[in-house]
Amino acid sequence: MSKLLVAYFSAEGTTRKLAEKLAKGINADLFEIKPEMPYTKEDLNWQDSKSRSSVEMNDRGCRPAIHSKVEDMSGYKTVFVGFPIWWYREPSVIDTFMEAYDFCGKTVIPFATSGGSGLGGTAANMAALTSGARIADGKRFTANATEKELLDWAAEWI
Repeated sequence: MSKLLVAYFSAEGTTRKLAEKLAKGINADLFEIKPEMPYTKEDLNWQDSKSRSSVEMNDRGCRPAIHSKVEDMSGYKTVFVGFPIWWYREPSVIDTFMEAYDFCGKTVIPFATSGGSGLGGTAANMAALTSGARIADGKRFTANATEKELLDWAAEWI
């Protein structure tokens, strides 16, 4: 098994494209973090305070269930975790993922997609959900990030 994993959540396919480029370019395994209940367009309407994503992001304890699990997380030394930025941080389903595994001794590198919002407190949030992991500050990419841009950044960590 590869010592590198790219795990990602993608609500609309943007993060998926970057995660696939990254995994291929660094020869990493790829794992999609799929919520048990997929998000609909209405769920993602951040302008509706009653939409599912808005409700989840306003409840810091919310942990949406995940459809499947990484079979053997112990085989990975470095885990890239990708997601879209929601409300200046990682979506709640990423919090579920972080709490589901033992990341002790691993390096976790967040990467996010956003048209303009930064990662905010993402690294600190992810660190609080794990014990003994090294959590990098991570990087935000736009939807049109090139493979070269991704791989140059990833080279810092592998």
